[in-house]
Amino acid sequence: MEEPTTPVRQQHKFNVGRLQRYLTAKTLLSNNDTLTVRQYSAGQSNPTFLIQTPSNSYVLRKQPPGELLPGAHKVDREYRVQKVLFSVGFPVPQPLLYCADIEVIGTEFYLMQHVKGRIFRDLRLPGVSPAERTALYVAAVEVLAKLHSLDLPSLNLEAYGRGPGYCRRQVSTWTKQYTAAAHRDIPAMNELSDWLMKNLPASDNEVTLVHGDYRLDNLIFHPTEAHVIAVLDWELSTTGQPLADLAYFLMPQYWPASLSVISTMGSLKGIEGIPTVEDLISIYCRCRGIPPALPQLNFYLALSVFKMAGIAQGIYARHLLGNASAPNAAQFGQCVEPLAKVALQLGQRPLTGPTKDRLFFQTAKGRAVLQQVKDFMRQYVLPAQKEVAQYYTKHAESPQRWHTPQIIEDLKIKAREAGLWNLFLPAVSGLTQLDYAYIAEETGRCVFAPEVFNCQAPDTGNMEVLHMFGSEEQKKKWLEPLLRGEIRSCFCMTEPDVASSDATNMECSLHRDKDDYIINGKKWWSSGAGNPQCKVAIVMCRSGIRDEKIRHSQHSMILVPMNTAGVKLIRPLTVFGQDDAIHGGHFEVHFENVRVPASSIILGEGRGFEIAQGRLGPGRLHHCMRAVGLAELALELLCQRAATRHTFGKQLYQHEVIAHWIAECRLMIEQTRLLTLNAAHALDTLGSRAARKEIAMIKVAAGRMACKVVDIAIQVYGGAGVSGDVPLAQMYSYVRTLRIADGPDEVHLSSIAYLELRDQLKKAQAKL
Repeated sequence: MEEPTTPVRQQHKFNVGRLQRYLTAKTLLSNNDTLTVRQYSAGQSNPTFLIQTPSNSYVLRKQPPGELLPGAHKVDREYRVQKVLFSVGFPVPQPLLYCADIEVIGTEFYLMQHVKGRIFRDLRLPGVSPAERTALYVAAVEVLAKLHSLDLPSLNLEAYGRGPGYCRRQVSTWTKQYTAAAHRDIPAMNELSDWLMKNLPASDNEVTLVHGDYRLDNLIFHPTEAHVIAVLDWELSTTGQPLADLAYFLMPQYWPASLSVISTMGSLKGIEGIPTVEDLISIYCRCRGIPPALPQLNFYLALSVFKMAGIAQGIYARHLLGNASAPNAAQFGQCVEPLAKVALQLGQRPLTGPTKDRLFFQTAKGRAVLQQVKDFMRQYVLPAQKEVAQYYTKHAESPQRWHTPQIIEDLKIKAREAGLWNLFLPAVSGLTQLDYAYIAEETGRCVFAPEVFNCQAPDTGNMEVLHMFGSEEQKKKWLEPLLRGEIRSCFCMTEPDVASSDATNMECSLHRDKDDYIINGKKWWSSGAGNPQCKVAIVMCRSGIRDEKIRHSQHSMILVPMNTAGVKLIRPLTVFGQDDAIHGGHFEVHFENVRVPASSIILGEGRGFEIAQGRLGPGRLHHCMRAVGLAELALELLCQRAATRHTFGKQLYQHEVIAHWIAECRLMIEQTRLLTLNAAHALDTLGSRAARKEIAMIKVAAGRMACKVVDIAIQVYGGAGVSGDVPLAQMYSYVRTLRIADGPDEVHLSSIAYLELRDQLKKAQAKL
């Protein structure tokens, strides 16, 4: 909803003619423009006005008139920080000019572009659906994480605040602000100030840009979509501890229902769709790439409420002086003492946060997207399986089989319109690896479902590589069309002439020739290469002379357009006799004097294994969770068969051996799911390198489990199980291949053993 305005209040009136002449001199207005000025109803600090001409709208922020509290109402700082943030694409209104000449309208002011969108003054978001409430809160916390992730030196804002020691300064600042504005002695405020100073965080050295008043009602949301288009009110911004900002945003979650003196801060408890504190913390930490925990949350919450009490006291003081910005300023005098008491309770109560028992919970956004995917699968994807199967049967011997059926293309359009697109990539989807793990399991129930959501291998891994390591030129040329689903890609690593289980054996060569690289070699099992839309390959090449001392620094990854001279598709390989055309096949590809520009190298020469580690962690996770979904489907089919077939006077499930098989399948699936979710959590919180053991374990466990479950299902189906009448044979070929793809089980077992021994030795040394 648009922010309401009123005629300019008497105490804030200024000479509009002078303002018009000033803006005309600054070329923002023409001589013929008529200027209308209205005041925004909300806002308790710096008076804010909507300035309109026939062709444009602006917002003016000024200091209030009269005597001001020390250090308050620094509109020049607001202008400075907004100007910097706007220049780097952070969502703020575009600042246009700052005026220090008080002769113009009586105080300092600055002007910015008016941003049209929705501002929600009631944090409970009445009139908004539960799903949209979730999305709005998630968007808000994601923008806060983005703010805290900005690099201060590159913004030239290192001197914008005083850096480390933020919490001590905040307690001191707000104590002074409160004391200067106090209309009477409030013992609870004195007690709270003392408690805060005695309970300062042990470490207060982290420094980022902080907003200082980050609330949902200081954000402008898109008119129809759940994303933030502008963050407002930078008066309290500085540099310091980001967790204080986050706690201030979380504060309404702890607001007691009895405290209704500030209408927008009513209790959020029981409001359907508003994410929990744990969910919001998880999203924030994932966006910033930090562990999902808030040390001393009690302190930061108490500090937030203390600051709110200080602000309330200042608003009331301006009411007494007659220069308040809003008409309801008088009521804030009665807020201060109740706020102080709430803060003391928060400081002393035990608070829950993300703990071990919540590790495998999705975020609120993840749960919402998972439900959307389930609904989409049930409504559109699963019913399309028969038509897709008919397409590939009809074109089994025709080149047409390499093309994507129109029904899948139509489903992709529907999925993209529904926002169910590129869900695998956290930077694009806003989902954690744990969030996406559940979604990958769901898509594992249908062979072509990942493609519907643009989440199919090997494109996902290739997009991750380009996102993490690609140059801006490479991203524009290849990543952007891949993310849009306009092209496909393949990954060329395994070779027919060497034992590829040891990836350092790769012999496909890369040689520099002036401004180009020349590639020669053979690759195979290049999945997706047969699809006509496959336009680029990422190729692993040896770019150095073999040297056992630097085995992992001799290979490079390079981008090769598939239409480059010398790139030859030799043949599609088969998997248990099938060419897997639905996945674009698995081709043998030869590179004969293939010449590409030097700018095609990814990250640099010798960085191939470094890139591979970043690529394979999430990719293996996705494969494993899809295998869990496939195993669930196999168990469903098994149980259906066991409940409808009779042998030797009993239904199949009444035979003890089959009943035990069903139980064993359930045990294996649950164990593997938990192991895989643990790996997803490790990826989210520790990163790919630290999660190597967890990833290696699931790669072994998921393949073995899925193979066993599908094999048992085939056994229960008998002859039908190995036929094409049920999907079990096709499912088996996929999961059996999984035990070889991305490294055979034995390689991963060796890695697990090495990492386990390392960890055990560390434990033993720590005990000495």
